[in-house]
Amino acid sequence: MGPFVAVLGLFAAVAVLVMFVVFISYVRLWLRAWLSEASVSWLSLVGMSLRKVNPAVIVDSRIMAVKAGLNVSTNELETHYLAGGNVVKVVQALIAANKANIDLSFQQATAIDLAGRDVLDAVQTSVRPKVIDCPDPSKGAPVVAAVAMDGIQLKAKARVTVRTNIKRLVGGATEETIIARVGEGIVTTIGSSQSHKKVLENPDSISKTVLARGLDAGTAFEILSIDIADVDVGENIGAELQIKQAEADKQIAQARAEERRAMARAREAEMVAMVQEMRARVVEAEAEVPKAMAEAFKKGNLGIMDYYRMKNIVADTGMRESISRAEGPGQADDQTQQ
Repeated sequence: MGPFVAVLGLFAAVAVLVMFVVFISYVRLWLRAWLSEASVSWLSLVGMSLRKVNPAVIVDSRIMAVKAGLNVSTNELETHYLAGGNVVKVVQALIAANKANIDLSFQQATAIDLAGRDVLDAVQTSVRPKVIDCPDPSKGAPVVAAVAMDGIQLKAKARVTVRTNIKRLVGGATEETIIARVGEGIVTTIGSSQSHKKVLENPDSISKTVLARGLDAGTAFEILSIDIADVDVGENIGAELQIKQAEADKQIAQARAEERRAMARAREAEMVAMVQEMRARVVEAEAEVPKAMAEAFKKGNLGIMDYYRMKNIVADTGMRESISRAEGPGQADDQTQQ
């Protein structure tokens, strides 16, 4: 019996030591929760450590929830912790929503947190709206440039006041979508204006038109107001386009003129070739005359006197032509009449 008693004594000593260590480790957390009327059992505290859950985070979060009048169990807090969520921020968001009379359940808060959104910031933005610059100067151009129907460019800058829509926060579009839609609305409104002067006279027409388009549909925000912070006159885009069009038309006309000039030169070359061809045919025809005369002499159709008479006529014609070239057209005609 001696060894058996010794073993039992050893086990008892170890059990007491373990209980003492557990008591020392969790007595402060348990006492803090008990005094705050947010009691957490010893077994739950030990189970949290075994499940690799930080007991201090769970106990502090439960104390905050109970003090604010919220009924959140330790199991729900542990589940969200194990899922990788921020338990403290979720409880703070629930407390802020409860104080502001915003309908936000624990399931919604945890879903928003696990979706990667800052649930506390969402609640705070829902209570205190924030202003978004459109466009965002840190991510691109500082102004939205648009051209009115008279060709004058306007550069506008807007400020959008939004608040978070808790119900659409999960799956809703972000601030970038709001900025893009507002910028598109500004461009459309300015582009549909007959004159840039009307926009400068009534810049609020831009905000009214854009606000009436319901740009917050499908987003995680509700647009409260759109204010035009600044409108400046830019370049005369219409005149620049006309100048470029005129330059293009000029180049097209020059190209067509060059084409016609080239065609004329080609036609001239063709005519010169045709003249040379005709002259060659004339020379060829004149070469046939002596053959024809010789044939006429052989057949007796042409006598020697006829031949000399023809030569005299040719010589007389050549003399008259030389005289007319020497004296001029008028004198040649007078001599011919005489």
